[in-house]
Amino acid sequence: MTESKALSRHNSINLVIFDCDGVLVDSEILSQRVLLSMLAEIGVVVSEDYFLINFLGYNFEHVTAKVFADFAVKLTSEFRQRYRAALIDVFASELQQTEHLDRILSQLNVNSCVATSGSPEKVKHSLHYTKLEQYFDGRVFTSSEVKNGKPAPDLFLHSAKKMGVEPHNCLVIEDSNAGIRAAQAANMHVIRYIGASHLKNKDITTQILDDVSTIGHWNQLFELVPSLSSSVNNER
Repeated sequence: MTESKALSRHNSINLVIFDCDGVLVDSEILSQRVLLSMLAEIGVVVSEDYFLINFLGYNFEHVTAKVFADFAVKLTSEFRQRYRAALIDVFASELQQTEHLDRILSQLNVNSCVATSGSPEKVKHSLHYTKLEQYFDGRVFTSSEVKNGKPAPDLFLHSAKKMGVEPHNCLVIEDSNAGIRAAQAANMHVIRYIGASHLKNKDITTQILDDVSTIGHWNQLFELVPSLSSSVNNER
């Protein structure tokens, strides 16, 4: 675990902003499987590393533009609809929370919300199938609400404004470089979570941005920022 000096000095976090895919829910490995399979059907063959570098953390508009730029293949609205439907079917049977997340959310003593590049429909199903709705009722924000998606800061700034918290008092938890850059551009503290399946056993050393704290297990969140825990006896 690497510790950001800026985060360690700061003891006034009033809002934790969670990304959804790959942070709250172990969905990126499922999205990768479904999307890569569907792309292969139309002649676009990409690797898992390509997915992590070019798709992770971005909205579908970015994915569409990237596929067109690199392969001269246009992803139609019909393709997008089929992808969403296929993904929701997979989520219904396979989607899980990331490991030990419940404990963290139940002991968090500051406000929290979700800010995701996924569609409103996708995040709704994600939270429903993993029984996380109770933690974020009415506090879910998507890139459909802002002009520019991640890595622009728009979504995080929008979320903070809606929650009534200044950006410098926010902590963002993200798995993607796009999300990390967005949080930094928003002048927020950020922690990178690498405990989901798509980043486990991956050589991510070249992908981690400078001066960003990284955790591989949710217990490490309270070790890194003890003030977030309502429990006096934090796990060490």
